[in-house]
Amino acid sequence: MVEEYSLFGLFLSAFLSSTLLPGGSEVVLIYLVSEGWHNLYLLWIVASLGNTLGGMTSWLLGRWLIYRYPDKILNERNHTLALKRLKKWGPWALLFSWLPIVGDPLCLIAGWLKIPILISLLCILVGKSLRYGVILWVF
Repeated sequence: MVEEYSLFGLFLSAFLSSTLLPGGSEVVLIYLVSEGWHNLYLLWIVASLGNTLGGMTSWLLGRWLIYRYPDKILNERNHTLALKRLKKWGPWALLFSWLPIVGDPLCLIAGWLKIPILISLLCILVGKSLRYGVILWVF
């Protein structure tokens, strides 16, 4: 029974981990690898897609914020750091959206700065997929 819901649990954990909510998708991924219920490539794809969609949710939230509150400046420490990185490196900074603490604000600020959705999606997907690939390779 648990096997049937394990991929959904991994997807949900990866999604929530990539939004502004806390999560532990790496632990779920490592557990599922240790159980051997699913193909490693399937686990990699599910975790990468869930985490990428979570990042894009933060991107959409940032896009919504700029229209809803155009004069609002994002002054939190993490947001300021993310803003500096994005202004310096452009959308390529989103390759690091997997980083703890700074990654979620990177996605949010990218939407707020109106970085195009396709390049944002591509950079977020590549960065997060590489991270899960490394986790799978190590374990």
